[in-house]
Amino acid sequence: MATTSQSVKPGLVQGLGLVDSTMLVVGSMIGSGIFIVSSDISRQVGSPGLLILVWLLAAGLTITAALCYGELAAAMPQAGGQYVYLREAFGPLSGFLFGWTMFMVIQTGTIAAVAVAFAKYSGVFLPFVSAENYLIGSGKLGISTQQALAIAIVVFLTWVNSRGIRTGAMVQNIFTFAKTAALLGLVVCGFLVGRNPPAVEQNFTDFWRNTSLSFDCVRAVGVAMVGALFASDAWNNVTFTAGEVKNPRRNLPLSLALGVGIVSALYLAANFVYISVLPLEAIQKAAEDRVATAAASVMFGPVAVQLMAAAIMISTFGCANGLTLSGARVYYAMALDGLFFRRAAALDPKHGSPVFALAIQCLWTSVLTLSGRYNDLLDYVIFAVLLFYMLTIAGIFVLRRKRPDMERPYRAIGYPVLPAVYIAVAGLIEVLLLAYKPNYTWPGLIVVLLGVPVYFFWRKKEVLS
Repeated sequence: MATTSQSVKPGLVQGLGLVDSTMLVVGSMIGSGIFIVSSDISRQVGSPGLLILVWLLAAGLTITAALCYGELAAAMPQAGGQYVYLREAFGPLSGFLFGWTMFMVIQTGTIAAVAVAFAKYSGVFLPFVSAENYLIGSGKLGISTQQALAIAIVVFLTWVNSRGIRTGAMVQNIFTFAKTAALLGLVVCGFLVGRNPPAVEQNFTDFWRNTSLSFDCVRAVGVAMVGALFASDAWNNVTFTAGEVKNPRRNLPLSLALGVGIVSALYLAANFVYISVLPLEAIQKAAEDRVATAAASVMFGPVAVQLMAAAIMISTFGCANGLTLSGARVYYAMALDGLFFRRAAALDPKHGSPVFALAIQCLWTSVLTLSGRYNDLLDYVIFAVLLFYMLTIAGIFVLRRKRPDMERPYRAIGYPVLPAVYIAVAGLIEVLLLAYKPNYTWPGLIVVLLGVPVYFFWRKKEVLS
């Protein structure tokens, strides 16, 4: 049996209640994606109906996955979450490969991308913050004011979360409430005052245009779902903080269901606003894919640029905080198992926070920010992210067989049908990505596989020490 770390390492503070955990789910999910990706999705599917279908399918898959994770979270409420589930179901190598990919690209790359998005939109109010305005050097050898601000945000949020789970949760709650209110405000205004009769007539009269029961249609929807799934991603981050959640066997499954449900409803409503305010062609051709800004411009005029920039800054700041807080707990759990730097298992004696894990996450995130290649890296791991979700959900079947006596305060709704449906649908998306986006899938696999020799290095290092 795989080595099992303690549910609550002495020093970890159980400071997250149900509201805090739910806000972590919501805050980690809502970044800048919902304000942008619908433009690209609409270009790929060419139909208002298929645009909504893509978001419906993404919501269904995400909610199904969250309900499945609820069983694992309630049964194993340990710091590290998904890392622990994979380790217990398939062995330490699978858990390590997840943690390795999280550290190298998924978590750190996402924090970098979100921090740069914050800096980019801050340029609306602070024009000197720009990718073209360099503090040092120029081009790939320079540091722009945009990169500098992004790194400053990463460092600041790392410091905030080093002050303890309650400090990080307080920041998360404030910004999550603010950005949820902003997105809800866009939705309410869209339905009450923003309906554009020409757009409604065009989009809803021929709602299912360019739609057929053909392979090409299935392929278009499957590939287009990548954007919606990534806009809906990071809901699993709350499981990484399980060791710090009060009454985790109850609150973790509840926070997953509530958080994912709230965000999925908001995302669907936002897309109905888009097609009620803008003709499909305007959505497809939105400047720099800023579909939310285009919709807000119809409702509020030129001031919409500032309104949406402020909303996205609030959203990305809160998202970066949630990702910073939760990601370090994965490396902390890996270090407890001897699969990461030993110091990452140390907790600050005053605040109970994994300071070294936070610091090394901050360092690598800053490197990715300076590299300018993090967006490419994120594209490359699309395949790997879905693969780990599929493996984790498959772990429910494995653990029910291997450990039938494990205490399961909550059991996945719809088992075994819904977990099997998720694996089948996600598997189909994986096949479509392999076939039609090979430039993004094979590099993702390579990132994962590079972790295999690193795993054996850490194992050997642990044995020799």
